[in-house]
Amino acid sequence: MKTLKYILILFLALGTFHSCLVDDETRYDLNDKGTNLAGFELSNTLMSAIADGTEYSFPMKVKIVGPTVMNLSSDVALTVAVDAASTAIEGTHYRIDDPVVQLTAANNYLGVLNVTMLTAGIVTPLAESPILILNASATTGDAMVTNNGKQLKITMNFACYSEFQGIYDVVHTRSSNGSTFSQREEIKKIGVEQYYTASVGTWNPQLNPPHGLVFDNACNVISVPHQYLADMYSNDVFGHKLGSVDPVTGVITIYYSIALSGVDQPFTAVYTPVP
Repeated sequence: MKTLKYILILFLALGTFHSCLVDDETRYDLNDKGTNLAGFELSNTLMSAIADGTEYSFPMKVKIVGPTVMNLSSDVALTVAVDAASTAIEGTHYRIDDPVVQLTAANNYLGVLNVTMLTAGIVTPLAESPILILNASATTGDAMVTNNGKQLKITMNFACYSEFQGIYDVVHTRSSNGSTFSQREEIKKIGVEQYYTASVGTWNPQLNPPHGLVFDNACNVISVPHQYLADMYSNDVFGHKLGSVDPVTGVITIYYSIALSGVDQPFTAVYTPVP
């Protein structure tokens, strides 16, 4: 009786194992027959421009990805639509001359949507940065390609003109233990209202490469975008609150945090211009 019981269990186990093999084989067979997706390369990005009346064009990258993209030969047209949740106003903050992006085999199904940032009549600083949300809404040209349904959220930073590059005396202070580090260094301008310092943290720079941190200015409001420590370590560096610029003295105050041993450590950096 026990022998019969064990035989039945063995047959049931083999049947279950065979079913799993059939299901797995079916899924693998379908891996190279799925639909390819067209859409934006990024999900979030920032557009910054000086509000001086100039129009600035920004290319937003789009592409096709999928299991059979290497087998495609027909060109694909991707149509982009503005989401109703956008706070940016067409004709005031932005313009899109052509909402259809042609993705061709000759260009490896890579393309760009040009978004024009309008600054005429914009009085800075704005209370809030307008947000433009774009949807990859439709595709035509190949039955094996469809839009991926993902959005691109664009923060539009209308900046005031500044010239913060120069020599400063800086003091970094670590909030948790009050330790400080100070030196004289140069702040460099690396983009539209974007700057790069020469130090970060409160440790001896001889133990660390002479790298600093990137910060953005929006009409004397300072923010620190996410970046990695000294541009070489995996520690996250980011702004934990907004900093400021004293318009009279030119003193720049930056608030940032460094993830150290899994704990976010807040720092304050005060840059005083050297005459």
